[in-house]
Amino acid sequence: MSDQPLPPSTRIAFIGGGNMASAILGGLIQRGLPAAQIAVVEPFEAARAALREHHGVTALPAASAALAGADLLVWAVKPQSFQAAAAPVAPHVGGALQLSVMAGIRADAIAKATGAARIVRCMPNTPALVGRGMTGLFAGPAVNAADRALAETVIRTTGDALWVQREEQLDAVTALSGSGPAYVFYFLEAMQQAGAELGLSPEQARRLAVGTFAGGAHLAGASPEPLATLRERVTSKGGTTFAALTALEQASVKAAFVQAMHAACVRAKELGDEFGA
Repeated sequence: MSDQPLPPSTRIAFIGGGNMASAILGGLIQRGLPAAQIAVVEPFEAARAALREHHGVTALPAASAALAGADLLVWAVKPQSFQAAAAPVAPHVGGALQLSVMAGIRADAIAKATGAARIVRCMPNTPALVGRGMTGLFAGPAVNAADRALAETVIRTTGDALWVQREEQLDAVTALSGSGPAYVFYFLEAMQQAGAELGLSPEQARRLAVGTFAGGAHLAGASPEPLATLRERVTSKGGTTFAALTALEQASVKAAFVQAMHAACVRAKELGDEFGA
């Protein structure tokens, strides 16, 4: 259902015109949705000018009746700005399907602030900016099949998507894929540092590290085999990879990495509690 084109009559409004909103609306236009069907509420003039110039969409300084008739409303403001942003928006598009890319704002908080019943929450990540995002989605109880299809089609303009059954699972999505690009960059930094210490130039080490990560991820995505099997295939007893993995195990790197993601999940839940219902 996600690869179906959006009907050209679909009207979409964005509250917030930052990087994630720009990634989504750019993907929508690339998929054929007319820019005239997209409106963005963005308080900063420079950002509005950029949206008009790069995408040709309607960019508004504040919510108004111009938002009326939107089929989908995308919440893309900072979580701490949501309550203030919701009040002037609700009278115009409270009946639209609400798609939130805000971290920490739970569905019941969105319902309370907007009066909306049909709410989909999602947790994207920064590779969405280059069309390689991985987004987890959760649909509230009032969301029907057509709503799910619309939300997923919109999100898939930025990459891949996966539905979870319970809203609290979005905390795990946040810990795994939402924060995940930072983990990748962290390991890439270490690989680049090691390569430079071993005699490569920083540029050579970075290219080798990034290419290896990208290739390994692509192979894992293309193979149905368990990740452990793929790892074992590269690891000959007594060889170089065996030496490296032995050092990692002795340093408890895997255990520390798992613990780190548990910490991220706990923090995601705390943020949800902090922003409240």
